[in-house]
Amino acid sequence: MTSSDTTHPDPGHLARLPLGVDIGGTGMKAAPVDLGAGDFAAERVRERTPQPATPQAVADALARVVSTFPVSDAPVGVTMPGIVRHGVVGSAANIDAAWVGTDADALFTRTLGRAVHVVNDADAAGLAEATYGAARGRSGLVLVTTLGTGIGSALVHDGQLVPNSELGHLELDGHVAEHRAANSAREREELTMAAWAERLTRFYRHLERLFSPDLFVVGGGVSKKADEFLPLLEISTEIVPATLRNKAGIVGAALEADRAAHR
Repeated sequence: MTSSDTTHPDPGHLARLPLGVDIGGTGMKAAPVDLGAGDFAAERVRERTPQPATPQAVADALARVVSTFPVSDAPVGVTMPGIVRHGVVGSAANIDAAWVGTDADALFTRTLGRAVHVVNDADAAGLAEATYGAARGRSGLVLVTTLGTGIGSALVHDGQLVPNSELGHLELDGHVAEHRAANSAREREELTMAAWAERLTRFYRHLERLFSPDLFVVGGGVSKKADEFLPLLEISTEIVPATLRNKAGIVGAALEADRAAHR
């Protein structure tokens, strides 16, 4: 069942705006995005991700979500929880394995009858933070990490996204980094913030050695508690909490779709 938070204002205006859709393992959320403001132009519409989340079932659910907004030929940006190369899904985290090798750009474009550009979910959030959020106006290399069940990452250099970094899969202390340093590890092992910060320090130091970034931005739900652990990190690079929070995926997807439409 599709649900909306409120009615949509000014259908003519909304029809001219790109649409962002954030697809997760349990739900999908969509909203038209005002790229000037970097914010929603109407409230999000939500629908549960179908189970099993096969390509055609997700495409059909996407069509239902998009149909709740005014008819438009503006581009649609869609996040996927997996690697995306030139519109083709390369991994399947929390979605059906049938997605691997699927040309999601082509499938969604055919289903919706309008241009669709698919992007990794962490990349979309990172691009939004670099353009409108905590890293707005910052030049050089911004490295955005999301600390949740795993560790998502996005590299943005001078406002341009470098996709599919997957830095949570780096090795840390003989383990996959996200298995040791994600927020889920903190909760699973009942780590204090100080103990977790020691692991995060090693992770971010490793990223410093590899990339020499100008800024780290930390997202994920735990970023609301940033003042409890970020000051404990012993690293050289400036590190700040994300600001767009749960809007970042939708905003970033719409922005990347608009950029793709004008390339």
